[in-house]
Amino acid sequence: MLRALYPFIILICFAPTIPGIVGLLSSSLGYLPAINMHTLSWDGFNLVFEWHGVWQSIGLSLFSSMFSSYVALLLTFGILLSCWGSRHWNKVELALSPLLALPHVAFAIGFAFLFAPTGLLSRTLFSAFGYNANHQSVNDLPILINDPYALGLVVMLVLKEIPFLLLMSMAILKQLNIQKIEKVASSLGYNRTQMWWKVVFPQWLNKMRFPILAVIAYSLSVVDIALIIGPTNPPTFAVLVWQWFSEPELTLLPRAAAGAMVLFLLASLLMVTARLIEWLLIQGMRSWQVSGRYGRAIAGRATLASVIFVSIIIFPLMMVWSFAQRWRFPDLIPSQFTIRYWQYEWSALFSNIQHSLSLAIASASIALILAIVAHEYRLKHRWALPDYLIALPMLLPQLSILFGIQVATLYINQSSYYLWTLWAHVFFAFPFVYLALDGPWRSYDMNLTKSALSLGKSPLLVWWKIKMPILSLSIAFAWAIGASVSLAQYLPTLMLGGGRISTITTEAVALSSGFDRRVTAIYALWQAILPLLIFSFAIAIGRLNLRSRQLSIKGLITNESLPQKPFHSQP
Repeated sequence: MLRALYPFIILICFAPTIPGIVGLLSSSLGYLPAINMHTLSWDGFNLVFEWHGVWQSIGLSLFSSMFSSYVALLLTFGILLSCWGSRHWNKVELALSPLLALPHVAFAIGFAFLFAPTGLLSRTLFSAFGYNANHQSVNDLPILINDPYALGLVVMLVLKEIPFLLLMSMAILKQLNIQKIEKVASSLGYNRTQMWWKVVFPQWLNKMRFPILAVIAYSLSVVDIALIIGPTNPPTFAVLVWQWFSEPELTLLPRAAAGAMVLFLLASLLMVTARLIEWLLIQGMRSWQVSGRYGRAIAGRATLASVIFVSIIIFPLMMVWSFAQRWRFPDLIPSQFTIRYWQYEWSALFSNIQHSLSLAIASASIALILAIVAHEYRLKHRWALPDYLIALPMLLPQLSILFGIQVATLYINQSSYYLWTLWAHVFFAFPFVYLALDGPWRSYDMNLTKSALSLGKSPLLVWWKIKMPILSLSIAFAWAIGASVSLAQYLPTLMLGGGRISTITTEAVALSSGFDRRVTAIYALWQAILPLLIFSFAIAIGRLNLRSRQLSIKGLITNESLPQKPFHSQP
């Protein structure tokens, strides 16, 4: 059975990258038979680099990607240094699920409501300090939304990527045995801060290679977030390529494809740079690890508090905006409230919720089945695809690979929009689900399965009755992660759906660009609520299953401990 299902993993989750890259390369060179273009040329690349402001756009993308990724990495290490092993760490673990469940788009819209020139922060400052000679108008205030230097985009990406890096760090630190390292380091005279920098940091950084590369690739190629809070003139390079792709003139498609190819090359360059930085810090410049006992603490708890505060305040802020009828600046609260925006939008909103949930549930379930098959195949046959191949959808720019895949669909059947969209969601959700199950599958005690098999039970029954109940909470959590990844997909839904499939995310991004803030708040609010509901449902199911298993074991032990009645033979 596993041998029959494993080829589907390769077919669905890895093989499409090949036509994606081939389609992207051929399109960038002007070979598009579907629109009667058969001659190879460099015209697309020439048009890319002749575009006014393209180098500034590329510079903004490189800066925002690298700077935000490494600041998030440094602050994540500061949180680990400050909280790991302390009484605060349990609170950090509890806070991770809702922080991860909050989609990037909903977070970006709430971030814009908070830090815009007429946002809540500006209203609070004006209410506290009033107008003065230096701030006669709103435009005189420092802005983080659509600023020309992408500083707001950097801040937002840092705040949103820290929870993901913390989640990836948890499994890594458990493997490092921090308690044993602390004992050895303290016996040599190192304090906690020095121990974390000199001993833990090099090992942690080496094992964080895939997560940091995924963060860099996402930050470089992100479109939806950059459309909401990024610079506009010029925009980041990914947004610029998306604008080229959205133009109705088909003869300009080679320029869009060439731009996507340049984006792919930039992502490859940044990954090589990240690998070089890792080598320099761990191997090339080792003197800092052995030169004395210097070590400096980072404001980890303050960083974590900032992330939690911004994430929490977003919900009531969007809720207030969704019911606000009149909210003049610089008033702290609206002067009038109404429910008419909810009434006007509910029918369209409900349809988008249905589309979003159907895609999320279907794609997460398929990705979960494939991930379980992949892990079981690895255990049984001692072979699996390398991790970097499984992580390719996380490491490659979405816009680049989707453009090539869309070109490939022209030769198959472009009209199956829902099927292609569902497949794209599975394609991008599978790596996250697989990685979420990797730790629990490796930590499972195989002796339990061997003991059950020795009693003559079938492998499928043993898995269903023993292994699945033990790992039920991890399975439910991985399914919820897959569903949340699906709910957050913007480019796959637009590009492979051909604009015919609308979800909460696509509508929220479309409404965020200059539309009514009240309607935008309604869609952003639901885009944040849906993942939270899915996570809550999954965790509740997992815990109920675990609770039922514990009660069954307790009942079995109780029955065995009861005194047995003596057996009397009948006369």
